[in-house]
Amino acid sequence: MTDPPRTRAPGRSAGDRYKWTALTNTTAAVFMSALDGSIVLIALPAIFRGVHLDPLAPGNIAYLLWMIMGYRLVQAVLVVTVGRLGDMYGRVRIYNSGFAVFTFASILLSFDPFDGGHGAMWLIVWRVVQAVGGAMLAANSAAILTDAFPKEQRGFALGINQVAGLAGMFLGLVAGGLLSAWDWRAVFWVNVPVGVFFTLWAYRTLRETGKRAGGRIDWWGNTTFAVGLSAVLIAVTFGLQPYGGHTMGWTNPLVDGLIAGGLVLLAAFVAIENRVSAPMIQLGLFRLRAFTFGNLAGLGISIGRGGMQFVLIIWLQGIWLPLHGYDYGDTPLWAGIFMLPLTAGFLAAGPVSGYLSDRLGSRGLATGGAVLFGASFLGLMLLPINFSYWIFAVLIALNGIASGMFASPNSSSIMGSVPAQLRGVASGMRATFQNSGTAVSIGVFFSLVIAGLANSLPRTLSTGLQEQGVAAHVATQVGGLPPVSSLFAAQLGVNPIEHLLQPSGVLTHLTAVQQQTLTGRQFFPTVISGPFHSGLVIVFAFGATLAFLAALASLLRGNSPTAKTPGPPTAATGTTVAAATDDGGRRRGINDGAETTRAETSMRPDPGN
Repeated sequence: MTDPPRTRAPGRSAGDRYKWTALTNTTAAVFMSALDGSIVLIALPAIFRGVHLDPLAPGNIAYLLWMIMGYRLVQAVLVVTVGRLGDMYGRVRIYNSGFAVFTFASILLSFDPFDGGHGAMWLIVWRVVQAVGGAMLAANSAAILTDAFPKEQRGFALGINQVAGLAGMFLGLVAGGLLSAWDWRAVFWVNVPVGVFFTLWAYRTLRETGKRAGGRIDWWGNTTFAVGLSAVLIAVTFGLQPYGGHTMGWTNPLVDGLIAGGLVLLAAFVAIENRVSAPMIQLGLFRLRAFTFGNLAGLGISIGRGGMQFVLIIWLQGIWLPLHGYDYGDTPLWAGIFMLPLTAGFLAAGPVSGYLSDRLGSRGLATGGAVLFGASFLGLMLLPINFSYWIFAVLIALNGIASGMFASPNSSSIMGSVPAQLRGVASGMRATFQNSGTAVSIGVFFSLVIAGLANSLPRTLSTGLQEQGVAAHVATQVGGLPPVSSLFAAQLGVNPIEHLLQPSGVLTHLTAVQQQTLTGRQFFPTVISGPFHSGLVIVFAFGATLAFLAALASLLRGNSPTAKTPGPPTAATGTTVAAATDDGGRRRGINDGAETTRAETSMRPDPGN
């Protein structure tokens, strides 16, 4: 006689194996995708030297910005579309294709055959293709995990996945420094063996476990969304570049036109989505409190985190490390190393908060994380420009812990609040909020820093140069250069003073002491410290405000079951998007698209307190 438990054991074992396989593969995918979003940030000095680009030459700032922003822009624009395609044609199918595209682009990036501007354009174009693959991975990984794991383990799985992405973002800073010290092409080579292995493994092991929504592609919605969001993000990129006699390009008519046109197209997108039978996104999802306020909170934290990362790198590379005796050429690597406490905070808090959110609910953890995130910004705002490192390390570690506390429960809340057949598009919408926030954050934070620099840096720099014997007209010319050039030069490991004065022969007319002062590690960081600190105070105050607004949004997600919220019928099933959620973000009132009565909902205990 066959023992019943033995007949069920293999099924349970196979299911357990599959969910851990899915977690391992998708975690590697989001880690790689996030790693490539930041690895170039630190490797840029080696890349510019490798393709022989002068960082201070007119027009070359655009190459630098597009190497950073192009990847994030494409991911922000495409994640909803590929998430919708995953719902229609299979999440695993789109995900696997994304791995193949990502790996193929990595191979071509590492074989740049050109030099100068053409070499930079080769990298930008294939970074865009790589971002397409990254978007396919990011949009569907959370949906695959939500399908594979039971709801009592979903927060833990999504937490691991989310922390892998955030850890990849910050480990990319260290990896970029280490690999580029060997060869700048190595920052792209590193993806190839990993990508090939996990692509083959994904094709062999992953399977469709969720429901397909079917339907048609919403071409008008996809077009207006992609073009509209692209226009806004491109405008942000151009807004950071000098225009006319201005330090930035926000007065450029092209920037104004792109922003206005982009907003009109996004408004048209909303109108289209309310009318078509098979919309690209389900606007009815925004009638679910956990989904709406979770995404708003995630947007605020994403803007704060992305901008802070960029500003801290400039602070370390351009000022603090040179003041502490580090050569400009070595600052990119050491900036990544000195930011490791931030990554450690992520790694420590993320999985734990995901595990706890499954048992305690999401609202308290996510809200507390957002509050701590804002408090860390206030602490950074109070630091002097030449700080004690251990205080800095504690503050950025707290910031990392706060991000880990917030990210896992927030993702679990968002993904658990939607019907099963819409998890792909919901995952894409969540990723769009996050990636758009990261892309916009660089523009917002950098603009605030430049605004703080623009008022006093030209005068301070010109005066400092004249005190060291530089002729007044030369000092005025150097001081009048756009502040963005000086900051980017510092980020790229270039001493801007030496770089600007040496070719003109000015240094040969100065004494040896004056030459040593101007080309040493102290002069530029000392001159820029005061103006830069003014910008930092503005930036960190803005970041704290965003974090506290995110905490408020997180608090408003609710902590008890709410009444069913009807939404538009889905394209595939005609069922109503209706849900009641607890503070853990677990869906109540929807069972794969089927409604649950108020009586049934009210009889169930609320586990989210």
